[in-house]
Amino acid sequence: MNTDRKKVDDTRLDGQIERVVFRNEDNGYAVLRVKVRGHKDPVTTVGTVAEANPGEWLAADGEWVTDAHYGQQFKASSMRISQPDTLEGIKKFLGSGIIRGIGKEYAERLVKEFGRDVFDVIEHSSGKLLKVEGIGPTRRAAIRAAWEEQKGIRDIMNFLFSHGVSTARAFRIHKTYGERAIELIQRDPYCLARDIRGIGFLIADGIAQKLGIAKDSELRARAGIEYVLQELTTSGHCAYPRGDLQSKTMEMLDIPAERIGDALEHLLSEKRLIQDEDRSGRILVYLPKLYFAEWAFAKKLTELNYGKHPFPKIDFEKALEWVQKKTKITLSENQIKALGIAIQAKVMVITGGPGVGKTTLVNSIIQVLKAKKLTIALCAPTGRAAKRLSETTGLEAKTIHRLLMFNPGTGGFRHNEENPIEADVFIIDEASMIDQVLAQQLLQAVPQRAAVIFVGDADQLPSVGPGRVLRDLIRSAVVPVVALTEIFRQAAESRIVTGAHRINRGQLPEFPEEGDKSADLYFIEAEETGKALGVIRKIISESIPQRLGVNPIDDIQILTPMQKGELGARNLNRVMQALLNPHGRETERFGTVFREGDRVMQTENDYDKEVFNGDLGRIAAIDEEQREIIVQIDDRRVKYEFRELDELVHAYAVTIHKSQGSEYPCVIIPVHTQHFVMLQRSLLYTAVTRAKKFAVLVGTRKAMGLAVSRADSRERVTTLTERLQSQK
Repeated sequence: MNTDRKKVDDTRLDGQIERVVFRNEDNGYAVLRVKVRGHKDPVTTVGTVAEANPGEWLAADGEWVTDAHYGQQFKASSMRISQPDTLEGIKKFLGSGIIRGIGKEYAERLVKEFGRDVFDVIEHSSGKLLKVEGIGPTRRAAIRAAWEEQKGIRDIMNFLFSHGVSTARAFRIHKTYGERAIELIQRDPYCLARDIRGIGFLIADGIAQKLGIAKDSELRARAGIEYVLQELTTSGHCAYPRGDLQSKTMEMLDIPAERIGDALEHLLSEKRLIQDEDRSGRILVYLPKLYFAEWAFAKKLTELNYGKHPFPKIDFEKALEWVQKKTKITLSENQIKALGIAIQAKVMVITGGPGVGKTTLVNSIIQVLKAKKLTIALCAPTGRAAKRLSETTGLEAKTIHRLLMFNPGTGGFRHNEENPIEADVFIIDEASMIDQVLAQQLLQAVPQRAAVIFVGDADQLPSVGPGRVLRDLIRSAVVPVVALTEIFRQAAESRIVTGAHRINRGQLPEFPEEGDKSADLYFIEAEETGKALGVIRKIISESIPQRLGVNPIDDIQILTPMQKGELGARNLNRVMQALLNPHGRETERFGTVFREGDRVMQTENDYDKEVFNGDLGRIAAIDEEQREIIVQIDDRRVKYEFRELDELVHAYAVTIHKSQGSEYPCVIIPVHTQHFVMLQRSLLYTAVTRAKKFAVLVGTRKAMGLAVSRADSRERVTTLTERLQSQK
């Protein structure tokens, strides 16, 4: 009885963490099993903590409570974690995977060799690690580096936690700033919003206020302007009108216009932002990298355009006859015109929708170029687009990033103006997807003697990043443009092709009669979102696999207008994971459960791994001991540490924007009035044209009608067209 009484009154708990049952990366809430003296079984302890690992020592203040479901547990109001000092605790801690290169086996060996001194040995005398069987110079260096890294990350976690901020991005902060992280954050907390993906202005602003930075301070005003402009570039703008930028910032920060004006003048004088006037007299404000990307692209394209073509003298009529005979294809009038331009113009654009013969034309151009012994560089913005280009041409095609070759030493590309790519002709496919910065980086690496052919569908959605390069290039009229419009007979038999062209003309596609199973494009009406979700579940798990014999995870892609809502990508991914991949080894990170077999997508460029925004893969393995997962991306197996999993999202469903440049055997497209804000013609057109064999639209006719009637409802602020024209 006395023991029970003591338990109830006790407000402090000390013990060794046996197991971390659960920990929320965003708010630090943790459920721990703790070995406490006087208790036969580990005690369940709940509370918030920056980080917790098996083997560590926990000191907690709080009270004992009885949970209706889980029974008696210690509810901590505060938790303090310290390094373990018992041999058992040290073994558990080192074997938990917190230090890469040390698993359970090496933890056992290290503790056997060094006992309680093992931490001191790793930190101050790591040469002694070589005494341990299996540890050579490489592993020793890796253990030492991992020890330093985890110390740095823990310091950042504790700093963030003490300011009431999620510790989930501590790894990214350490990776970006290194040992100076806390010093830099204390000096200017808004650097987090500028430099760290996943930490927005509001979080940085919260830290700033806790550090005593005034609400109307100049530092806050400057950071707010930069943040608002950065956010506008994520909507595709390369610049923004000065007055509108100031108004948006004032509204967000709730500080006087005069303070915003002073802050903007300071940013302009420091060249952190650039101001310019466009032809219409608008005063525009740019981030420097976008201002210079437009200017440099326009300048280089003009220089390329006025050079001499690398093609030797040629008899075009003979070349035309030869290539038609070789390919056994008769080219259309427009294709012949394009072929003629391709052997004369230094820079040209080939554009057109599905089924109009872009691939046939490009192949014919390549055949003629190869016959004249010219070297050809083929590239596209995404891995899938590059793979498709390889398949249709029979030549190697690379992503633009791989063609340029990332240089980890400089953080830039190996190929640039000083070190151009060796090739005579560059064919750039899916050019509508290329943002302004990448377009400029690619053009800088093209040698002066080379010719460039941009190929793409200008009616598709513009790039995810800022700019609308292909459309601006076409509008500028500074280079020849061939627009292919004639739909070839075989393509005209596809409702996907004819439907896409109808959408582009502002008309609804023509769908087959009910019961007709010969078509490749269908519409299923579902007014309620719940019913639409049920339809999608059924056709993805039963109807399409049974009819076409395809794998629902590998061959069917859901493309949705937005992330949020019942028919948004986030919810659809939760539903599809439960439906298509409900069981298997799993780990939870950043509020997401990742499971072996899951379809996932990379959300940012990771040059070290050579994986890029939009790359798709499947989770092949999850290793809890090494704290990493292996993702199969095309023919490569890519490793991700658990703390890097915020780079991945599930990809059973992706937004239509993210699908650009990709083709999928079967596509399901929810189109509902729930998506009202996103519905526009180019969105629906892009979604339908992603389908190779089969597409199903699920939703309402009203939503489809809205989409096809709204052409470019959100224009982007860019000045590339006038920069190109001013170079003439």
